[in-house]
Amino acid sequence: MPEMDGIQAIRHIRETEKESGQHLPVIALTAHAMEEHRNQCLLAGMDDFLAKPLDVEELFAVMKKYV
Repeated sequence: MPEMDGIQAIRHIRETEKESGQHLPVIALTAHAMEEHRNQCLLAGMDDFLAKPLDVEELFAVMKKYV
């Protein structure tokens, strides 16, 4: 993203949610599959994490948790 990365974006989204009281489920989708990156995403406020290459069955399973 040209203006902010995913970590910055989720932090912004979660700050906005504090004012609105709503919660938008966010699933990280990244080529960075290392456990450290997964933890960083979850600590920043993402609800779940998927690594590329994307497995469609896994995507649907994760989405089902939030829809």
